[in-house]
Amino acid sequence: MMSLLFTFLGTACSQQQKSLNNEGKNLNPTIEDYVQNKGYEKYEFATFAGGCFWCVEAAFTRINGVVDAISGYSGGTTKHPTYYEVGGSKTGHAESVRIYYDPEVVDFETLLKVFFTAHDPRFPNREGNDVGPEYRSAIFYHDEAQKQASETYIKQLLDEEAFDRIATEVTPYSSFWVAEDYHQDYYEHNPGNPYVRNVSKPKVEAVKKQFADILKKEYTSN
Repeated sequence: MMSLLFTFLGTACSQQQKSLNNEGKNLNPTIEDYVQNKGYEKYEFATFAGGCFWCVEAAFTRINGVVDAISGYSGGTTKHPTYYEVGGSKTGHAESVRIYYDPEVVDFETLLKVFFTAHDPRFPNREGNDVGPEYRSAIFYHDEAQKQASETYIKQLLDEEAFDRIATEVTPYSSFWVAEDYHQDYYEHNPGNPYVRNVSKPKVEAVKKQFADILKKEYTSN
């Protein structure tokens, strides 16, 4: 029984670390407050959800033209949601990643290809052993162009039988709340974490292999 427990913990995005509740200090900020004064106004942005945000963030971070990938919560109604609340399926939010990117280097269509390589989009409210609406696959589009590009690419994947089904939601963006500090760059800071080793790393390696020609230089040799 214990061996099964450890196996599960190594393959499911852990909810063991309860973040501060939102009744006191350190409220999780809006993305607008978080990026204020970072100079991101000249970049375009996209918002994706594809299971545990540690995996998705790390995959996008390696792509040339991605200026920043920020883990957070989107798609729900609760303001200043915490990791513990989202993980309890109490808020309607999905673990999500906001991508800021330079459109002169990488376009939204390429980001879509990375997104569908970095996770399994076939099952509603599930990614591997991570189960619940907080792990759903979703594209939170910011304009009509992103909506049309997303729907077109999903149809292409189905026509090409890349997947036998796709459960990814294509839904209008409403808000994004930045996750707790310890979630940012979690993959880089916690290489020994069982989940990172067993789940995140294979996804990141798949992205690196598929998009070797557009990786940032610092990620081409590791």
